[in-house]
This record gives sequence, C-alpha cells and structure tokens, in this order.
Amino acid sequence: MTPPSPFSPAPSDDRLPRYHRIRDALQSEIAAHTWRPGQPLPTETELAKNHGVSIGTVRKAVDSLVADGVLERFQGKGTFIRRPDFQSSLFRFFRHLSVDGTVRIPESRILKREETTMPAAVATAMNCSPGAAAIRLLRVRSLDGKPLLAEDIFLPRARFAPLLDIDPREFGDLLYPLYEQYCGVIVTSARETLSAEAATVRHAKLLELEPGAPVIVIERVALGLDRHPLEWRQSRGSADQFRYHVEIR
Repeated sequence: MTPPSPFSPAPSDDRLPRYHRIRDALQSEIAAHTWRPGQPLPTETELAKNHGVSIGTVRKAVDSLVADGVLERFQGKGTFIRRPDFQSSLFRFFRHLSVDGTVRIPESRILKREETTMPAAVATAMNCSPGAAAIRLLRVRSLDGKPLLAEDIFLPRARFAPLLDIDPREFGDLLYPLYEQYCGVIVTSARETLSAEAATVRHAKLLELEPGAPVIVIERVALGLDRHPLEWRQSRGSADQFRYHVEIR
C-alpha cells in the first residue's frame, strides 16, 4: 500500500463537530486540486448530497473556509477557490508606485540558481532536516533599472526539481504562477517577519547602496493549503523605500 503523502492534510478527527469534519474534507479536496484556484465550488446542495449531511452543516463548513481565506464569495456568482495576491504584501512595505500612483510589479532577474542543501536556520523554518536537498535562487527586483529588492530563496528540491530544467531568463517577474505551472505547487498563505539591519558588502552591491546603509528584511515562509512550508525567502530593500501601513478597526 502506498504511504500517505507527507504534504496531505491529516484525516479529520471523528470527535470534532460534523461541520468541522466537512470543512476538513473540503480542504483536503482543495489541497488535492479537485478544484483549482479561481474555480467555483459546487453548490451547497451538491456538497450536502455528496457528503450526506444537511445544507446547514455544509454552509457552516463553507463559512469557516471563507473566514480563513481559503474560499471567497461573490454575490450572485457563488463561492470560489481563492487565489491569494501575494504581491500585495510587498506593496504594503515597499514603494511600487508609478508617478501617477498606480501599482507596478518590479522586473525580476535571476542572478543564480543552484542545487544545494538547507541551512540549519532555513530548515527549522521549513520543518525539514538540516542538509535536506534544496534549490536556491538569488534574484534582484528592479523598477526603471533601479534595484528595489534583493532576494534569497530556498525551495525543497523534491517538489521543485522541474525548475532546474527551465532557462532562468524565462522565469518571469512572478514565481508563484511558475511553481503552479511547472511543479503543480500552489501557495495559499504565508508567514512574514520584518526586521532591520545594516547592508553587508554583498547586499549593498546588489541594491546599489553604501555598505552599512539601513535595509529592511522581510522573511517569508510560503505555505500550501495543508499549511506545509513550500518556500523560504528573504527580501531586502533600502530603508528609505520602506513604508508601513496598517488599518486598525
């Protein structure tokens, strides 16, 4: 018998309320790509019939997934598998605006791609063993030819091996669509930590700054629907391009 994938959600606990078990079952189906991001979820009537429960139980399960950001509702259209916009994270922190105020996606250039192993600190964040096989990407993101961000990215080799066969010049400006297209991996959420440091000689050169200049570091662990870490990255940018905005209600 084939062992379960380590990336599959754990079976739901029978002691949980029924709606919670339906919620877990739906989340498992989404993780298994039964429905892709952007696709509509079957109607509550269909789901209730398929799972042998009441519409009220299904509705409560779907409400929970909407609240968690896994699903999103559109009035008059239905409920859809949510595709997160991870660019909005960096838009919160660094200025990606043109002179007329419109949001712009920085151009990306892969400087290095190599097969390596997970450093201890990265392995801890990724819940894997130090020394596990990895792919490392170094890239710079620029606007109007001016470096905005320097990024260091680690990926588990077993899941992202197809990226080794792609010309780095064809990676494009956004990585997550690439992960989905070539590796079947869908990033659905992320954890981010912000810190500040003085630019090292290496990062100063990449960002065209003076060594020791203040930079902001955003460390991100990207997660799949099953909450398993998929990607670790550190993005560094000049502190004078940094901004922070939060709305408290």
